[in-house]
Amino acid sequence: MSQVVQKTYVYPEFTYKISDEQKSGVLKRHPVVIIGAGPIGLTAALDCAQRGIPVVLIDDNNTVSIGSRAVCYAKRPLEIWDRLGVAQPMVDKGVSWQVGKVFLRDEKVYQFDLLPEPAHKMPAMINLQQYYLEEVLVKACEEHPLVDLRWKHKLISLQPGAPLADLPAALTLETPDGVFDMQADWVIACDGANSDTRRMVGAGFTGKFFHDRFLIADVVMKADFPTERWFWFDPPFHRGQSVLLHKQSDNVWRIDFQLGWDADPELEKQPERVILRIQAMLGADAKFELEWVSVYQFACRRVDNFRYGRVLFAGDAAHQVSPFGARGANTGVQDTDNLAWKLKLVLDGLAPASLMDSYHEERAFAADDNLLNSTRSTDFITPKNQASLRYRNAVLDLAKSESFARPLVNSGRLSTPTPYLHSSLNTPDDGTEFFAGKMCPGTNCADAPVRFNGENTWLLSVLNGIAGQYQTSASVFVLLSFGNSTSQEAHSKLKLLLPKGVDAPILQIGSETLIDVEQKLMERYDGQTGTVYLIRPDQHVAARWRSFDAEKIARAIKRCMGLIEASL
Repeated sequence: MSQVVQKTYVYPEFTYKISDEQKSGVLKRHPVVIIGAGPIGLTAALDCAQRGIPVVLIDDNNTVSIGSRAVCYAKRPLEIWDRLGVAQPMVDKGVSWQVGKVFLRDEKVYQFDLLPEPAHKMPAMINLQQYYLEEVLVKACEEHPLVDLRWKHKLISLQPGAPLADLPAALTLETPDGVFDMQADWVIACDGANSDTRRMVGAGFTGKFFHDRFLIADVVMKADFPTERWFWFDPPFHRGQSVLLHKQSDNVWRIDFQLGWDADPELEKQPERVILRIQAMLGADAKFELEWVSVYQFACRRVDNFRYGRVLFAGDAAHQVSPFGARGANTGVQDTDNLAWKLKLVLDGLAPASLMDSYHEERAFAADDNLLNSTRSTDFITPKNQASLRYRNAVLDLAKSESFARPLVNSGRLSTPTPYLHSSLNTPDDGTEFFAGKMCPGTNCADAPVRFNGENTWLLSVLNGIAGQYQTSASVFVLLSFGNSTSQEAHSKLKLLLPKGVDAPILQIGSETLIDVEQKLMERYDGQTGTVYLIRPDQHVAARWRSFDAEKIARAIKRCMGLIEASL
């Protein structure tokens, strides 16, 4: 920590322009309108557009987020962004990491590795300031012909509409040129934890507020800390509280100081007070600059239903978690991943509007899982009574020497995807055949290195390419077949059984076309000869069998599209 590092981020200002429909005064009905051009709204727009849905994306501002805000992005969202063609610049700009360390006072008590197994395309986690991430997403949206990105458009009223009555959602917007109306078949609300959209449709948003405050300080400095997540309980430089440290790009370090509920937020944000805290941590002679400071209180809440009529909630508008575990933006990106392919099937008339109810079913289940993990982390970090404090301190003391206690240390369980184990869209295993590993129905596909058409690549990249060959990737269900055992006759029979407009191409693992170069697919999918996996358009496993059965596969696809009841 030897020198001051000068850095000033220049916030871009995007150009507002009046839309043709406002200029003409002609009421227009759009397939999808997305509210909020943050990371989740921008991702939703790209996902819809990639699947062939024209979208209007509105935001009441005209720049990226102020301050670094969300900084930790996990492997699964990176895989989703890779499908959308935007992950690589994020990874290149961000700081990749996978190791975290936990300290009690000044002694390390626990260490974890987010990606202990090798051979994955995407890193376990990257740290990247939210404004950089949004720049990447904005550029991609501006370049896509199906995304109409409109700045300085504020939603002032909304009627949610009704799909069964073919009543569209009705929106009233305010711009620098006045007020105008538009309609939408579907609205995706990505306007944050303080969502106006949620209030306009009367949605409930309940949960738990935590009576504690934390100070975020983004500090520009050159430091010799490793690129790891370090978390201290009761450190010598901040006694009785906790501190979190990790690195972002451009030599910016995020430091979170627990303050306690009685702290005065305005007082704690004063630069001279923040500087004293950082000097206590780094040393009086440390050279650094403050880039961004904020004091926050947090809550764990979710919307009572992810769908109100034609309005669908995603990201913080649907669920709010504490920052411990990086479950906010990461969970929101997985909302959009679940949502876009279903919207496309419904808009194309291939699936009933009731398929959108599975969005709430699956993502509310995931939100509840994230809320539970977030609440447990927060309770461990900020115990609210003497019994909880004694338990936490006992766990930390034991973790120094006893391996059984280390998994109990909870400084934030880092974001991992929640499998939709009980989804009505799954076809469960029939119980007569045993599968090892984690790839049960409802789980997102594990990546692995492969050779495809003579080139070294990754399974998820191959799935992306297969979907990209079709006009509508939402109606493409890929079959992973192990052992080059599926006959052309069986595939032809399947085609006759599929709903009109739906495709199910086969990837034969072990053929000359697709080679499992390190046997990781065989290992991760328990790929015995004859095994078949049905993969949804969002790269989740829908069903699996030990042999190819055209009738079972067709039935599983129809179930996944909401065309037959789960009980049938």
